Amino acid sequence: MRIRVSPVARLAGTVDVPGDKSISHRAALLGAIAEGRTEISGFLEGEDCLATLQAIRRLGAEVTREGAGHYLVDGAGLDGLQESADVIDCGNSGTSARLLLGVLAGQPFWSVLTGDASLRSRPMGRVTEPLRRMGATVFGRDDGRRLPLGVRGARPLKGLEYTSPVASAQVKSALLLAGLWAEAPVSIEEPALSRDHTERMLAAFGVLFARDGRRVTIHPGQRLRGQQVAVPADISSAAFFLVAAAIAGDAEITVKNVGVNPTRTGLLDVLRAMGASIEAIDHPGLWARGRDDARSRSPLGRGQGEASHGEGRETEPGEPTADLVVTRSALNGVDVGGALIPRLIDEVPVLAVAACAAGGVTRIRDAAELRVKESDRIHGIARELGRMGAEIRELPDGLEIHGGRGLQGATVDSGGDHRLAMALVVAALAAAGPSVVEDTQCIETSFPGFVQAVNGLAGTSCAAVEP
Repeated sequence: MRIRVSPVARLAGTVDVPGDKSISHRAALLGAIAEGRTEISGFLEGEDCLATLQAIRRLGAEVTREGAGHYLVDGAGLDGLQESADVIDCGNSGTSARLLLGVLAGQPFWSVLTGDASLRSRPMGRVTEPLRRMGATVFGRDDGRRLPLGVRGARPLKGLEYTSPVASAQVKSALLLAGLWAEAPVSIEEPALSRDHTERMLAAFGVLFARDGRRVTIHPGQRLRGQQVAVPADISSAAFFLVAAAIAGDAEITVKNVGVNPTRTGLLDVLRAMGASIEAIDHPGLWARGRDDARSRSPLGRGQGEASHGEGRETEPGEPTADLVVTRSALNGVDVGGALIPRLIDEVPVLAVAACAAGGVTRIRDAAELRVKESDRIHGIARELGRMGAEIRELPDGLEIHGGRGLQGATVDSGGDHRLAMALVVAALAAAGPSVVEDTQCIETSFPGFVQAVNGLAGTSCAAVEP
C-alpha cells in the first residue's frame, strides 16, 4: 500500500493515539505469569502486540477480548505455563521475541520462537548469551543468535550479575523476567538508563527489587498478583504529531493522555531545546492498584529517569501521563547523543524530519542501535529524506543534518519499517509539492488508523491508495 500526501496549510485539533506498545506487551506477559486476573484497557491492537497475546495463549494463559483494546488475561502463575503445541511466531516484534526468551528460560519445557524475515535478521545473542549463563539451553541459527530459536528452560535458573554492553530495555527486561525463576539474585547494569516500564509494572504486580543508579536487582521467591492496567497513549506514536505541529503549516495540536515516563521523554527535551512550543498538562495516570496520588511522578523531561527511583530504593509502580499541546515554532539545530539516546531511540526518524526544518546543523550520535531495528534506520532515513532534498549525511552511529533548506515532494519508500513510513508522511506534510510514501502497510504494526488521525487534523491531506 502507498500513501499520497499533500502539504498542509494548517494542522489543528485534538488527537488520540494508540496505547503504548511497550506497556501493552508487558501487561500481557506479566498478566500471563500472574496469579488471578489482569484487566487491560487501552491495549494496542497493532500486529506486534497481538503477536504477544497469541504467544501467551499458546503457553496456556486464557485471554478474552471484551472490546476495543480491552482484554482480560487469566494468568497461569509462575508454575502454570504449558509447552506450546506449535512454533510461537513473533511476527515483526522484537519485544515479543526477547521478552518471551526471558520467560521461557525459566520453563521446564521446550519452546521454539520464530518471526518474519526482518525479525529473523535481528540480533538475539545479547539476550540468549546471559540466559545461557543462567542455565537455559538455547540453540538455533548463528549459534543461537538469530531466530528461529529453540529454548529449553531450567528451574531454578542461576543467579546472575550482568553488565550489559548496550542500554536496552529488552535485554534488561528479559533478564528481570528470567530472574523470577532464579535461585539467587539477578542484577543488570546498563551503560545508560533505558526505559523502565518493566520495573514499574513488576512493582505494580507486587514484585520488589532494588535500583542503585544504572543497576537493578531482582530477588527470587516473589509472585505476581493480577492487576488492572490502563495503558497510556504511546509517546512514540504521539511523536509524529508533535513534530508535524512544530514544522507544518499553521498548527496547534493536542495529543491526549500521553505516557510521559521520564525514561521516554527525550524527544520532548530535544524539541524544546530546538525551540518548540510544547505545553504538558499533567494529570494522574498511575495504573497501580490502590494508588491515586501522583507524587511519585518525575518532572517532565528532567534527568535520565532517575528522579522516579532514587538510589537504593525500589522503583515505584505506575506511569505518569499528560496532554501535550504543540504549536508551530521556529526551530534551531542541536547536538543529540550520550545518555539521551535511549530516551528517544524510537523517535530518531521523526526527529530527523524536525531537524530538516530547523535552522543550522543537527548532529545525532551514539545511535548505532538504529542499524539493527526493523530496518537500518540510519541508512533509510538518510536515503529517503535525501530524495526529498534534505542535506543529510549518514554517520556510523547517527546523522548530520543541515536544516532550513526546505523539503520537496518526492516518491519515497519506507522499506517496510513502520517508523520510517510515518516519519516520511510527516516530512511530506511540510514539503513543497505532493509526495507518495511507498510500502506503508507496515504502519499497522504500531499505529492502526494513522492516516485517519492525520486527516482528522489536516482535512484530506493523506489518502491511502492501493498500488
